Amino acid sequence: MNTFKKEYELFTEKAISQGLDINYVKSALKEQVIETPSWGYANSGTRFQVFPWPGAAVTTTDKLNDTSMVHKLTGIAPSVALHIPWDKPEDGDFAAMRQYAESLGLKLGAINPNVFQDYEYMLGSIAHPSTAVQQKALDHMIECCEIMRKTGSNLLSLWFADGTNYAGQDDLRGRKHRVEENLKKLMPYLPKDSRALLEYKFFEPGFYSTDIPDWGSSYLMTNKLGDQAQVLIDLGHHPLGANIEQIVAFLMDEGKMGGFHFNSHRYADDDLMVGSVNPFELFLIYHEIVSAVESGDVPASGTAKAIAFMIDQSFNIEGKVAAMIHSVINCQEAYAKALLVPRNALKEAQLAGDVLGAHRVITEAFKTDVRPLLAQLREEMGVPEDPIEAYRKSGYEEKIRAARGTHTSSGGYQ
Repeated sequence: MNTFKKEYELFTEKAISQGLDINYVKSALKEQVIETPSWGYANSGTRFQVFPWPGAAVTTTDKLNDTSMVHKLTGIAPSVALHIPWDKPEDGDFAAMRQYAESLGLKLGAINPNVFQDYEYMLGSIAHPSTAVQQKALDHMIECCEIMRKTGSNLLSLWFADGTNYAGQDDLRGRKHRVEENLKKLMPYLPKDSRALLEYKFFEPGFYSTDIPDWGSSYLMTNKLGDQAQVLIDLGHHPLGANIEQIVAFLMDEGKMGGFHFNSHRYADDDLMVGSVNPFELFLIYHEIVSAVESGDVPASGTAKAIAFMIDQSFNIEGKVAAMIHSVINCQEAYAKALLVPRNALKEAQLAGDVLGAHRVITEAFKTDVRPLLAQLREEMGVPEDPIEAYRKSGYEEKIRAARGTHTSSGGYQ
């Protein structure tokens, strides 16, 4: 039942008066896709403790079932990112995993190699001083390229924990050379029409130096790797005060804006629920993307439409499925507000040097109550008006708690 019918009529009238095409806005929102991570449904924690959650996913089958529930209630989360070997079937039968996902109306999304947990990676993976360890990491990433072919994925998501803790521990230029050389060796194995997205992190676990520490390093590296390589932005991988929306605008203009790992942070890589700390920043990121797509005058317009929007969070104390739904709809709300920016009015104010006027255009769009719009949208899409409330009433949480119990670990696909 849509409880915002009257409000939606008023909302539509106001949008039309601002020169906005409400049908275009709804069409864009219906095409929105947010990929959720398999690991977000399993137990997670901090460096100090993992907190077992009743009903948390134990197997990849559990994770797919949870993903299906999130998509059923939101209508915009039809794919799940996999982490290898966490989600690797014991018998290697990815075809069966793919078939099961498709039976749930899902797609298997980005493949994320794990080159940070094995003991051998204590001093790094592809930047390790040992060529044998480098080769082990490279072999695993090549294996993940083969898994992409089996799962139908077109994204390889790369993050490296490589770095050093102490001055003099290793040759910094030498480590840069190893990263570059090994990534160049990897690229020929990438499936055709797929992309490798290179993430960065300015500190942790390497506290003296990190081998791919910022977006500029990732950008320079992906330029050397060719058109199939692009930058992945994790919202938590920046120092305080970093202007992430400006980074997005720059990378889109260069055709190197590949994807996001959405989360939120107060200090660093906190992996909090999307939009929980700075919803204005999330809105501004979407604003830059919408502006690039609608302008049509930059080479990144096509790339902007192909950006991979993925969530990467550690749900430690807030539950799993409901929190994932909350993050997904926060992305939906931010995108809706970005689509409602009256860009003609904004451009006029900018060209006239009307600083306050331009700022007010942006902030008024951010303040817009988009609940009437989203209520109408969800009615047309056949999903609940309030996905969180619908989840609470569905009995799914009680069902998985009873079936799965509380576990301290999670396994692969079963």
